[in-house]
Amino acid sequence: MSLAFSPEVESALHEQRPIVALESTVISHGLPYPANLEAASAMQEAIRREGAVPATIGILDGKIKIGLTDEEISRLATEKPVQKVSRRDLAVTLATKRLGATTVAGTMLCASMAGIRFFATGGIGGVHRGATTSLDISADLMELSRTPVLVVCAGAKSILDLDLTLEYLETQGVPVIGWQTDELPAFYVRRSGRRLPHRAESIEIVADIARTQWECGLQGLVVTCPIPEQWSMEAEPLEAAIEEALVLAREQAVKGAAITPFILDHVARVTGGESVEANKALLEHNAIWAARFACAYYLSRGKGDEIADAS
Repeated sequence: MSLAFSPEVESALHEQRPIVALESTVISHGLPYPANLEAASAMQEAIRREGAVPATIGILDGKIKIGLTDEEISRLATEKPVQKVSRRDLAVTLATKRLGATTVAGTMLCASMAGIRFFATGGIGGVHRGATTSLDISADLMELSRTPVLVVCAGAKSILDLDLTLEYLETQGVPVIGWQTDELPAFYVRRSGRRLPHRAESIEIVADIARTQWECGLQGLVVTCPIPEQWSMEAEPLEAAIEEALVLAREQAVKGAAITPFILDHVARVTGGESVEANKALLEHNAIWAARFACAYYLSRGKGDEIADAS
C-alpha cells in the first residue's frame, strides 16, 4: 500500500478519533499565493478547534501522504509543475514519483483507502456548460457514486451547469442534502434556485444519515453548506464574469482540467479579488461543519458500540 501517514493522523486512526480529509488542488491550482497557504492553514485550524483531526492529502515521492506537514503544503503552494491527481492519474503519479495534488475525486479515493469518511472542500466538480456536445463531466460525480465518503461543500462551482449536475448525481444515486437549506448553494452564491431533494437541520441527523448510508452498503453523499451571508457574492455580475471567461477559454482552446482554474482566475481578476476572499471564507466554513459532522458521527458510533457490548 502506497500510504504514508503523519503522526497526528496515524494516532487519530488508531484511537478511532474523528478525522476530516482536505484536498490539495485548492492549494496548487485553486487559489493564488499566498491565499492558498492562508486557506490551508485556516481549514486545518478550524477542524482542530472543533475537536477533529485535519488530514490534507497529496502525492509526494511515490507515496499518498495522509496529513501533509506545513513544509509539504508549502511545496504544493509554490512549486511547479504539480500534477492534478484524480482517480485516473493516481497510479501514474505514484509510479513516476511526481509531485501531485489530489482533486475532490482523488481525495475521496485516497481518504477511503486510509479509512477516513469525512471530507471538506470548496465546491464539487460537475457537468460543465456545453457538456451535451463536449461530454465534459467531472470525475467527482462518478467518484461519489463509488466511494463511501461524506463530502461537505458549498454546492457545485457556479461555473458549471447546475441543473445537469443535479440530474447526474440523481442518476448515480448520490444523496445531496442541504444543510439548513432547501436550495443548492452555488459556491460564491448562497442560492441557485435549484431545489434539493433533502434537507437536514441537526448535526446528529447528518451523522445518522451517513451511518445508515454506509450500513446499507451505499457510497458517497454530499452535504451542501451555503457560503456565509457576509461573503456571498451578487449572482448577476458573477455570471457575467463567468460567461466572459468561457468565451475566452473557447478562443484560447483551454480545455479539460485547465478550464476550471482558468475561469476561477479570470473571475478573481474581474472581481478585484472578491472571489478569492469568498473562496477562503467558504472553505473554512465547510471545514467547520465537516468537523462537527465527523465528531457527531464518532460520538454516536461510540454510544452504539457501548450498547452492543452491554447486550
